[in-house]
Parts: sequence; structure tokens; C-alpha cells
Amino acid sequence: MDLAEQECHPVAATTPPLSRPEAEKLAQEIPQWTLKEGVIEREFTLDDFEEAMEFVNGVAEIVQEQDHHPDIYIAYNQVRLEFSTHKIGGLSRNDFIMAARVDELA
Repeated sequence: MDLAEQECHPVAATTPPLSRPEAEKLAQEIPQWTLKEGVIEREFTLDDFEEAMEFVNGVAEIVQEQDHHPDIYIAYNQVRLEFSTHKIGGLSRNDFIMAARVDELA
């Protein structure tokens, strides 16, 4: 099943983060995202500030629905999103699901 079609599930604080090989495998499904230590990120360039804010508001709707939120950075027409599961100090499958859903929005 495509990542974007999957649902996020609550992650217990005792759940270990994904291993690097597990994260690398999932990252293949979201090639526009950069896999870093404990986080995946992507930068979006929009036409102007208004479009950037519309995009961020669309992201907000998606993440609120799944209760899995990114760190969001905005600089005029640039939006950078970072997903990480803060509760476990690293990446979970939820991060990749949300990245795939954001890709559909973009």
C-alpha cells in the first residue's frame, strides 16, 4: 500500500526509532525528501508569501487530521518541513506517511 494511503498510529515513548536501513528503505518512497539523522526534511519554493501561507495551511489540515505535526520554517516564499517523532527522539513510519501525504498536496 502506498504510504500516502496509510494512517498514522500512536507511537509509545518506549518504541525505538527506525533503524537507518529501515528509514533508508522508506525514504525511497519519498525521493524529494532528505533523510538526515533522526529527521526527514523537504524545502518548497512557492511563488510568493501568500502562496506559501496557503500551502502551510493545507499542510496544517493534513497533519492535524493525523495528529502528527512537523516543524515548519517559513521565509517569504520558502517553506521547509521537518518530520520527526519527537516522543521517541527519531523517525517512525508516521513521519514517512505524513511526508507522502504532503507530497500529494504539493
